[in-house]
Amino acid sequence: MTAYPPAPASGQDPQVAYAAGAATSERAFIATWLFAWLLGVLGVDRFYLGKVGTGILKLLTIGGFGIWWLVDLVLTLANSAKDAEGRRVIGTRQEQTIAWIVTAAVVLLGWIMSAVTQSLAFLTDQLLPLLP
Repeated sequence: MTAYPPAPASGQDPQVAYAAGAATSERAFIATWLFAWLLGVLGVDRFYLGKVGTGILKLLTIGGFGIWWLVDLVLTLANSAKDAEGRRVIGTRQEQTIAWIVTAAVVLLGWIMSAVTQSLAFLTDQLLPLLP
């Protein structure tokens, strides 16, 4: 049985609609983003996209010592991640916006928590000798 591409929007060339549909991966953007963000140092995002070889390499190098993990996360957030067949993982605008906001909020919260922790450590080091 032959699967036919979805009907193109009015005024759109049917061949262009079919090519666009064929160039899009069936992998979910949200899953790719979460895997890249939370388990990217283990290469889970690469395994999910069907890139087993680079997934193993990423696993053995602990996310390329963090650099590869960051690059894959940015590529996913920029909507440029591709699966093993070279098809782009496309998310909706709403999914991309949520991913950017959550990622930025967590990074900002991490920076704030780090600053607070460093400040408390500094104050503790300064005040501890003054206590009887």
